[in-house]
Amino acid sequence: MKTLEELEFDNRFARLGDDFSTPVQPKPIDNPRLVVVSDEAMALLDLNRAEAEKTVFTELFSGHKLWDTAEPRAMVYSGHQFGSYNPRLGDGRGLLLGEVVNDAGEHWDLHLKGAGMTPYSRMGDGRAVLRSSIREFLASEALHALGIPTSRALCVTGSTTQVVRERLETGAMVLRLAQSHIRFGHFEYFYYTQRHDLLDILGQHVLEWHYPHCLGQPEPYVAFFREVVERNAELIAYWQAYGFCHGVMNTDNMSILGITFDFGPYAFLDDFDANFICNHSDYSGRYSYSNQVPIAHWNLAALAQTLTPKIPTETLKATLDLFLPLYQTHYQALMRRRLGLVTEQADDATLIERLLGLMQGSSVDYTLFFRRLGEEAPVQALEALRNDFIDLSGFDAWSKLYLARVEKEGSDQSARRSRMHGVNPLYILRNYLAQQAIEQAEAGNYEEVRLLHKVLTRPFESQAGCDRFAQRPPDWGKHLEISCSS
Repeated sequence: MKTLEELEFDNRFARLGDDFSTPVQPKPIDNPRLVVVSDEAMALLDLNRAEAEKTVFTELFSGHKLWDTAEPRAMVYSGHQFGSYNPRLGDGRGLLLGEVVNDAGEHWDLHLKGAGMTPYSRMGDGRAVLRSSIREFLASEALHALGIPTSRALCVTGSTTQVVRERLETGAMVLRLAQSHIRFGHFEYFYYTQRHDLLDILGQHVLEWHYPHCLGQPEPYVAFFREVVERNAELIAYWQAYGFCHGVMNTDNMSILGITFDFGPYAFLDDFDANFICNHSDYSGRYSYSNQVPIAHWNLAALAQTLTPKIPTETLKATLDLFLPLYQTHYQALMRRRLGLVTEQADDATLIERLLGLMQGSSVDYTLFFRRLGEEAPVQALEALRNDFIDLSGFDAWSKLYLARVEKEGSDQSARRSRMHGVNPLYILRNYLAQQAIEQAEAGNYEEVRLLHKVLTRPFESQAGCDRFAQRPPDWGKHLEISCSS
């Protein structure tokens, strides 16, 4: 394991030059204090956990100090925001400090969010607040623990710096990790400014750094785009299967690696509602839970447009057409696992859709339904869950179909329970749990944030003394309004 001083930087993106990013020094926050840290994320950098106890750790991730070999830069990109093209966005409050190479040879971006103004801040102050920083940290690590592809978070640093949002708040910084922070919007920026020479440089480096196996293909760009489509089909399948709503699926928030990226007004479903909108600024419901699949396809089409100088239009269209079948394959496989089924059958889609249709409007807790379905033998589990549904005859009919499938597969209850509990979380990052932890943190007590993080790192295991994290939310907890403001 390494100390902070022993981290090795290899700043590949910085070497692309000023057409791709702008050098900016982080602006320190006042009286920094460590709020929470992820041991697992530290391990990605081969960092010894004891490093987090050092004063220099907090100083580095609050803008007070910097490694000699770090090269902080603000990336420039554009993107479609709520369907409308914005020609120049960029890192308005974040800085790519540099790229650390771990002992496995992996490059990890160190991206500091809340680091002050950049040339791309527009009318913003370049700051992030404590509540949004905690939410991003918790979501990054919670999704990873669920097996959902995601960026990671190393730590949150709080401060006494005053930040004005809807109310006066304190500023914070969150250190984000990803093997790339390149977005669909990077490609859009160079395509729509007609700087195809720079688009070529970007494309070649993405292939070299992140898709080197595509370079050996007869048509590297075609192979690359197909894999991006495949990765996003799997990613969105995970979101839908686990009830995760991103809230701001703009193309500048879509990672070229196909991972969950840029956490804002996200939410996990409490009661199942296909029309759920987690972002109260999304007045049209563009990014509702049910729209995440078509919007992902739309975003991939936006990326495809930027690749027209490299790939024939008909090839791009044919590759885009793979998205929905790939998504359905991944989604049905995930849902079969959640239902405890091990064989693929022709009626899988019908079984899943009928269940969700019955959940709609019945105030069925999406997470706890699947957990409780595996807790007891199928007949007993269904009897216990039955009263959660409004359409009892419909649920009874579905139960018969489900029991027939379980009986046909013939697995014993012990194996079934173990299998289902291995994929159906007991603990999920509910908005009200995050809000309670945030309120305590804003009062100076970080213990609830740290405990919630600890619980969410093992979401499938029952943990002693943590029953309150596995309960249905109170009514007030189901109706929290979360905005993009951070």
